[in-house]
Parts: sequence; structure tokens; C-alpha cells
Amino acid sequence: MASNSKNLAELLNSDVTLTATDIANDAVTTAKIADGAITPVKTAGLASAGKNLIINGDMKISQRGTSFASLTSGYAFNVDRFARYIHLVGTWTMSQSTDTPTGLGFSNSLKVDCTTARGSLDASSELVVLQRIEGQDLQLLKKGTSSAEKLTVSFWVKSAKTGTYILELFDHTNSRTINKSYTISSANTWEKKTVTFEGDTTGALANTSAVALQLNFWLAQGSNWQSGTLQTSWGSAVTANRGVGQVNLADSTANDWYLTGVQMEVGETATDFEHRSFVEQYNRCKRYYQRVNADAAYDYGAIALTAGTNSAWYVPFPFDGPMRADPTLSYSAVGNFRVTLQHSDSTACTGIVIGYTHNERIMLSVQAGTNNASNGTRMFGFNGASAGWIAFHAEL
Repeated sequence: MASNSKNLAELLNSDVTLTATDIANDAVTTAKIADGAITPVKTAGLASAGKNLIINGDMKISQRGTSFASLTSGYAFNVDRFARYIHLVGTWTMSQSTDTPTGLGFSNSLKVDCTTARGSLDASSELVVLQRIEGQDLQLLKKGTSSAEKLTVSFWVKSAKTGTYILELFDHTNSRTINKSYTISSANTWEKKTVTFEGDTTGALANTSAVALQLNFWLAQGSNWQSGTLQTSWGSAVTANRGVGQVNLADSTANDWYLTGVQMEVGETATDFEHRSFVEQYNRCKRYYQRVNADAAYDYGAIALTAGTNSAWYVPFPFDGPMRADPTLSYSAVGNFRVTLQHSDSTACTGIVIGYTHNERIMLSVQAGTNNASNGTRMFGFNGASAGWIAFHAEL
């Protein structure tokens, strides 16, 4: 023991504060610490970076826009990484909101607002907000083994509609599911919810870049989803057991639902939300979606150099970081783009497709008119449309 260490009598009979020099090297080992002796309160803030398996859980990134109205059907994205699926549940607006719980460092939330109600649901009706996660990012769960880890999901939620809501983990690799309920107790009040899911000893998750696990925030479900018994332990997916008890958020245009601070971490303890910088969160989102918008102050801006002959032009387009998979293409309108040598020698595009695809770079094949009659190098860019955009998708 160190020469200046405290003797036993001193430790037992006085209020002593130990310093590092009072403890001999290697004196404290794991075996000497009793189970449960170190509580989460004592280790708050010490959890490792990267503990949150959810991307954009604070809803700060929204590349596609900040509000999406008149939503009645289909699968699409709201804020980055959070998708929606709507089927026979009225009409909705989903938006990036600045309404957040106070004093916690959040700037944004996802708002789901009912604009046309559907009080009586069809049997197959469903409304869900979800995030899908790659299998290669989930191997630490050890799913399908005797050492399978528990998962804890914590989040902040607010709604005008109180009652029971269903939170679900869906295993895409093995078509297995587990469902837990939570309760919104006070209308129009931010509440923190924590839900722990047991580890699943059956069915390993595929170690690939494909979707393996999906986190579902159910908001409305028809009788097909509620005619059985809620499946609160892992098992094969049975539709009738996946939404038992879920309220109908679609039953009034007064209803809304807000979500932020979503964290999913290994273990059975919810730690403080892991705040990531805007740049880090943005870069994580760009693995799945990258978008270039026209600058309203410079709406003739070039996007990339292009080379070709007459009306056939080829545009090499490197991505800002590798995407999850070879992407697909979308854009505002073909007339929002042009091929140009200079402002007086430009032609609006008549077609834009992917000529060569790769998850790190692509080659666009662009058709334009005959003003670019000579061979050589031109610029591909926006054509004076401040609302123009081009995007690449590799979502799950």
C-alpha cells in the first residue's frame, strides 16, 4: 500500500476523503466491487460515444424540407432517417417543429398533425413513424445467442391525445417482433418515456448493409392489428398481436403528436441523450440521402463539370462520403437544369438519368439541346430555378 495510505481505524472512525495517492496501484479490481455497488447515478455522463443506435434522434436534420402536407398514403421520409407509413387513416401534415421540452438542449421535434380525421378505422388501417437500422450496426446485440443484449429506448413525446401507444421492434431478418406499450398521461405536455426490450436468443441479425431491425412508433391501427394479445416477448410476427390497445390518433383534427430525443442503447438503463454536433448528425444522414439545392441568391450555379458531344453529356458526380448502397436519382424538374459554356451559350436539359452507378460516385447522363454544338467541356447546373434540387437515395 502507498506510504501515505489511511489506516483502517482512521477510515472507520472519521469522515475521510480518499485521493488518488491514497490508493495503491492495482488495489481496486472488478472482483473487489460488489454487484450493484456502482449505480447509474454515479456513472452518469460516462457512457461511451456512439451509444445511440438511432440516427437524427433529435430531429435536427431535414434535408427534404421542413413540412409535408396533404399526406394520405404510402411510405416516405419526414425529417432524415424517420419515415412514415400511412394507410386509410385520414390526412396528415408532418413537419420539423421547434416545439421541444425545455432545458434539455433540443432544438427540434417531429410533429404529426391530423388535418382530416378518420374516426372509424378500416381493419387494415395503419399510421406509423419508424426508423430502419442496418444489420452490420447491430451485431453488438448478439441477437440469436444465449448472450443476447437487452435494448432500452428512451424518448420525449407530447400529444393532445392521451392514452396507450405501442412501441415495436421488428426483426426483418427473421420476421420476429416484440411490442411494448407506453402511456401519454397528460395532454399537450412533454413526457419522457423509457421502454426496455428483452434480448432475443432466437434469430441472428444479418451482418449486412440491409435493414435488419425496425423501430416502430405506432399512432393508429385497425382491427387486423389489435384482435389478439399484445406480444410483449420476442416471437414470430403475428399481425393480430402487434398493436393491441393502441389509441386512434386519427379520430380528431384536434390531435397531434410530437417526438424528439429518441435514443436506443444496449442494456436496461436509459442514459442521458447523446447530443451529436450538427455536422456529425448530417454526415450520418448522408449515408442514406444526399441532396443539392439551388442557391436562391445564385440560382444559375454550376453543380459539376460535364463532357460530351452535341446533345449527349456525361456528368461525373462524387458523393460527400460513401452511401449505403448504389443510389437512385430524383430531382425537382428536368427544366430546372442546363448544360452551359457561358450564360449566352446554354441549353435547358431534356433528360437526366444515371449512366453509371456506384455508392461513392456516379455518372449522370444528361440530354440537352443543340446550342452546345461543339464537343468539349461544359458545366451542368441549375437553370434559374431557385427551388431546384437534385437528390440521391440509398434509404433502407
